[in-house]
Amino acid sequence: MSDIYRAYDLLNGREVVLKIPNQMMIGDPAQYERFQRELEVMTNLKHPALQRGLGSGHYNRTPYLVTELVEGESLRKFIQHEAPLPPEKAIALIRKIAEGLAYCHDHEVVHRDLKPENTLITPEGQPVILDFGLALTKTSHRVTYANLSSTAGTPDYMAPEQIEGLRGDKRTDVYAVGTILYELLSGQTPFTGDNHMAVMAQHLRGATPRLDKAQKNVSPQLAAIVARCLQRDPRDRYPDMQALIEALDHPETADLSILDKATGPVTAAPFWRSPTFVVIGMSVLFIVAITALAFGLQALR
Repeated sequence: MSDIYRAYDLLNGREVVLKIPNQMMIGDPAQYERFQRELEVMTNLKHPALQRGLGSGHYNRTPYLVTELVEGESLRKFIQHEAPLPPEKAIALIRKIAEGLAYCHDHEVVHRDLKPENTLITPEGQPVILDFGLALTKTSHRVTYANLSSTAGTPDYMAPEQIEGLRGDKRTDVYAVGTILYELLSGQTPFTGDNHMAVMAQHLRGATPRLDKAQKNVSPQLAAIVARCLQRDPRDRYPDMQALIEALDHPETADLSILDKATGPVTAAPFWRSPTFVVIGMSVLFIVAITALAFGLQALR
């Protein structure tokens, strides 16, 4: 969605990242709104687990964002090389990520697009969360013509409510953190499929795999914590990131009964909650909008 440059700040004598909206996206009001949200979030939040915004402005009416340059490898590459991790290492890493998100939530920011590709691991082992373009803030509003843009989020890590088109809240980030913790412990995400549609259908209707059965070094208590993060109904998850951190610090308090729920029977969702229905509906709206635009331009000639 943006053009990213490694740049040198002549005033402060340091390397930085310069982020500019992709020129192809400037005409899309939804994409422009996402860039403006990132400007707002990254220049106001300061935490070791978050990439710092250093400044922003406009050049020839084009907005730009300057952030710190984070040296490290993506969490995606880390998972490919290291997973499955021993539980203690996975917990230590995910706890740092959760602390960064707890800070975001305390400042009324929900990331909504957490995934390994949006997280870097520094040589010191500190995870740093990037890309707040889909963040939900207290000043966020739904964007006109948002149905012309792609679905918010990444299928492997999207909470069911996002797939259904809802905005999400703190518990949406809890779901994504639970998915990443599952992947750190097992080497794969809990829901897989041949394509995005199949993955989204699993999130909506699939039974969550019981982690302690798949990974012998994972205790039932830790499996129960992961299972609670991955509940389809947000009300059944941890209410916020701080509650998840406390559960990780005290796994002996985990409610093991949720493991039976995690592997319970698959229930059919109403047709209007199907990702197929959602995508077809969005496609129809897109075609109607493009057709109307074409007729409008023809009338102006």
